[in-house]
Amino acid sequence: MKKLPISFGKITFGGQKLSTSESNSPSNSGFGSFGRIPIQDNEIEEIAEDFETQHVQQVMGIKNFGKKAKSVNIEEMIMQAKKTAQELNKKKLEEAATAAELQSAAQENEEDIIGPLPPAKEDAVPPLPLEDNNKLKDSDGTEDSYDDLSASDDEEQSLEKRIPSSHEVEMHHGEKAIVALSVDPSGARLASGSVAYDISFWDFAGMDSTMLAFRNMTPCQNHPIKALQYSSTGDAILVVSGSAQAKVLDRDGFEILECVKGDQYIADMARTKGHTASLNTGCWHPHIREEFLTCSRDGSIRIWLTDDHKQHKAIMKPRQQGGLKANPTACTFSRDGNTVICGCFDGSIQMWDHRKSFVNTSAVLRDAHRKSSEITSITCSYLGSYLASKGNDEEMKLWDLRSFKKPLHTFGNLFSRYDQTDCTFSPDDSMLLAGVSLERDEKFGKLMFYDAKNFELVTRFEVTDSHVIKSIWHPKLNQIFVSCGNGVVKCYYDPKRSLRGAKLCVVKSHRKKQSMEVVSTQQIITPHALPMFRQEKLRTSKKRMEKDRLDPVKSRRPDLPITSGQGGRVAASGSTLSSFVIRNLGLSKRVDDEQDPREAILKYAKEAEENPFWVAPAYKKNTTNSNFPK
Repeated sequence: MKKLPISFGKITFGGQKLSTSESNSPSNSGFGSFGRIPIQDNEIEEIAEDFETQHVQQVMGIKNFGKKAKSVNIEEMIMQAKKTAQELNKKKLEEAATAAELQSAAQENEEDIIGPLPPAKEDAVPPLPLEDNNKLKDSDGTEDSYDDLSASDDEEQSLEKRIPSSHEVEMHHGEKAIVALSVDPSGARLASGSVAYDISFWDFAGMDSTMLAFRNMTPCQNHPIKALQYSSTGDAILVVSGSAQAKVLDRDGFEILECVKGDQYIADMARTKGHTASLNTGCWHPHIREEFLTCSRDGSIRIWLTDDHKQHKAIMKPRQQGGLKANPTACTFSRDGNTVICGCFDGSIQMWDHRKSFVNTSAVLRDAHRKSSEITSITCSYLGSYLASKGNDEEMKLWDLRSFKKPLHTFGNLFSRYDQTDCTFSPDDSMLLAGVSLERDEKFGKLMFYDAKNFELVTRFEVTDSHVIKSIWHPKLNQIFVSCGNGVVKCYYDPKRSLRGAKLCVVKSHRKKQSMEVVSTQQIITPHALPMFRQEKLRTSKKRMEKDRLDPVKSRRPDLPITSGQGGRVAASGSTLSSFVIRNLGLSKRVDDEQDPREAILKYAKEAEENPFWVAPAYKKNTTNSNFPK
């Protein structure tokens, strides 16, 4: 019988040495087992897989290759998280109840406790009482009950309560009618123009309770102001006057540019560079800051650019139904700036597409208002789907631009005396505003508010004892500005709902300027310090004038007339010209012409005999040496 070799824990298989796994069992301890160990099939497969794994690791340089991902039981994790959250909530509620019990016990025994109470834990959340369960907490931390919220909803639904009219202030422009009014987009400044050719600028941040304008100027000489409007950025203001040239001023009232005037002898308005007749109104483009629009009585509407004001950018010529030119009285841009809208003297409303050429109109509505009555105002709603127009036919009409054929409603009995009386929308497009002028036997001009949905009268204000011309409801300030025919601008506001604007002025008290204290000293001149040489100081101007009147030099008194003699001034030195010459030359003394000339000569006879100087010596010499016979 052949003997088997002894194996010490190592076996050979296919020429490779294989190491067996060590075991703590008694059969594998010591030097191993004697005899051949049978190899199972599953062991062979594991060994082969081990060789392949080592080979791939050596080639690719990857360790831990072929590890299996751990399996995670999601449902078990969710159940564990719920259980943890419930335990934490239960713990917090127990701590809150304990803190509440401690607080109540401390309040009961407050007299017996000396010293401060122990601080409560920060994590403790006291339970809400039952009466506070119906309260809501917003993001700002303020709480509103359902009752309050319902009351506020009812208040918002009431249109009359939305109008900021609880307080009012007055700004005095002058004595003439204010036909132009504009507020800049930020609500910091207001500009007003009147038929007295002047413009006033108001700064709300710099005014006090006196409500005085910081600048008043006359930019267009003797032309009445017809329209004012701040640009979309508020850095410039368009001034439209009765002249043919519009002007653009900066915020402080200094001139930036003046449009050119066209040639009035050219019939075709498209061949002139500017307007040739007086302007009616104008406005800025809502999105292009350097573009503005003007319309004139020459039958043209022109678009201008501030960069090139030497000629217009585009021209539109509205036409009547028969083809004759129509006089545009009101013009505006749509809210998106894609449409130019104008109202004409023939009662028509015409539109042009701003994105195309202005040769043909995009929409024309004839007989929108009564013929031969000016359309004083055209305005678009803030959403841009509605249009409101007002004319001198005492009507205001509301139009839907999506079906621009018939008005949605016509509001009547709106008398207007001025061509600039306008209408406007509220900031939420829920109401329409329109001013009414005074008629006979009326005492107050009114401002009407209409519902834009059911077309009913919401309310009306009695503004002042004059005409109501312009009205602006500023969306940011939530204040209403109204211009009147007596030179007054009224501002309506609500202290709770309005912002800035007139609210900044009424709280500032007027402070008088402190006069400079000057110590007056009496002027003393030494040589004339005596009372006899001192100049008298007269307190009143009347006494000074009376004293100057007595002075012939200061009063410039003419020479007094001669009381005796003849010949005017010649009589002062004699009645004859020769006596006047002798008197002035100083060759003789004053001659008395009234005495006898023979007596005047004989008066010197005695002196001539005693002291002959002229006549006697000459005759004596001639008589003594003469050869004549005696």
